[in-house]
Amino acid sequence: MSSFSDQNFAKKLSDLNNTQQSIQTLSLWLIHHRKHAKSIVNVWYRELLTVRASQKLTFLYLANDVIQNSKKKGPEFQREFAAILVEAFGTAAKDADSKMTKSLERLLNIWQERGIYDKELIKQARHRLTKGGKYRALRNFKQANSGSEPPAPKKKKQEPILSLLEEVEKEPGVGVPEADVLVKALSDLDSAASSDAAVREKIAALPPEVSDISNLDKLQDKEAAEKLSNSVDAACCMLIEYNGRLAAELEDRKQVAKSLRAFIAEQKNHLISDEKRLAEYRLKLSNVTSVRQELQAHIQNLPDLTLLPDVTGGLAPLPSAGDLFNVDALH
Repeated sequence: MSSFSDQNFAKKLSDLNNTQQSIQTLSLWLIHHRKHAKSIVNVWYRELLTVRASQKLTFLYLANDVIQNSKKKGPEFQREFAAILVEAFGTAAKDADSKMTKSLERLLNIWQERGIYDKELIKQARHRLTKGGKYRALRNFKQANSGSEPPAPKKKKQEPILSLLEEVEKEPGVGVPEADVLVKALSDLDSAASSDAAVREKIAALPPEVSDISNLDKLQDKEAAEKLSNSVDAACCMLIEYNGRLAAELEDRKQVAKSLRAFIAEQKNHLISDEKRLAEYRLKLSNVTSVRQELQAHIQNLPDLTLLPDVTGGLAPLPSAGDLFNVDALH
């Protein structure tokens, strides 16, 4: 599976549709990256505020799938989504039609019956759902009696409710990985899909009739057609699965390439800093060496006490203070 990043997840959300396959595929990817649960919920809520009404329901279906299928592996998603689900239901309810409102009510019923969330949270979500319905009815009434279409509201950048969800940070830059983490990522690429010789051999060994449409004219009976259909289906499954692995590997390689660039840039910065520090220490060493040489020269110029004459009996006593003022005594 591809590596997680806020930008990557936002792109996957933009490609999400209301089919079961699309929802479950993204749900499995999110559960695989459950250690990023907080960031996932932040991005999910941020994008929910900007999509059209029908897509809001798909977002909530995705949240439901993630919450229920991740319970066995940990409570991360259930806990993080709990902080914003009430606001999310309020946001979705404002633009929901009667059909979508029933779908949202059914979702709440499922959570209540299965004990996914406590009664208080369900109660608050129902209240926001009802409030959204009243808001929508009032808006429709005003539009119906205005005689003209209301002016389109200015699109404002909506932010998460700070009391319920921490402020969403701007897209962060690529972090600098530890050396051992980067080495492991590079090592993992050695066993990626493009290195799977066994699968490539199977693809190369596929019979030409599964990819050459002109062979359809050669079919003589139903049995041969069914046999070819089974071969084509098997080939499609293998190619779809392998293409999925290749796409995931491509994402991984992009992430590793970004990490490598960040790591190299960091090492260059360290190199510049170390070279500067080395120059400073070399200057200090030069100064210390100069002082040492001057000290040695000074020591060489000092008299050698061992060469002074030996005075037998000791030196004459020094004159007293009185002797200093007595000139005769000095002579």
